[in-house]
Amino acid sequence: MDSDREKSPLMHATTIILVKKQGETVIAGDGQVSLGQTIMKGNAKKVRRLGKGDVIAGFAGATADAFTLFERLETKLEQYPGQLTRACVELAKDWRMDRYLRRLEAMMLVADRQVGLVLTGSGDVLEPETTEGGAVAAIGSGGNYALAAGRALIDTEADAETIARRAMNIAADICVYTNHNIVVEKI
Repeated sequence: MDSDREKSPLMHATTIILVKKQGETVIAGDGQVSLGQTIMKGNAKKVRRLGKGDVIAGFAGATADAFTLFERLETKLEQYPGQLTRACVELAKDWRMDRYLRRLEAMMLVADRQVGLVLTGSGDVLEPETTEGGAVAAIGSGGNYALAAGRALIDTEADAETIARRAMNIAADICVYTNHNIVVEKI
């Protein structure tokens, strides 16, 4: 089974950025889904609201895997209402321990009004480093470009949404797996 996976074209999917500044939290993502050297879709929605709309999340990686994780996270949010960090830690435990979930290939950025987090299949639940200006985290194939741009802009007068949009556009100009079709959700 693993040999089939190795032979299939690599799926590169996306750039997602989280910006927290002055009480505002934004997650933005592009819409491109690529399979090998082909753009399969240019307007995918990889950023959405979860729970009762009080949590925003974005994913990078395999789409079906990310939707599985979104569903699992929503279940955890129902179990631990108002406790995003706890819900994410419980999801990460399941993700790391469960044989089925362990095989999922995706990463997520999640946030509510209080906290922003990076979730990985390695069991990581990381809160981005906060500076006087705010906090920035990014994932995906263009994540490092967006992260660098976001960090450069965080200490400017720009608000969180403006920083996220500028960083996404910079990443899209550099990363061939990222486009300018940007979806933004903010709390």
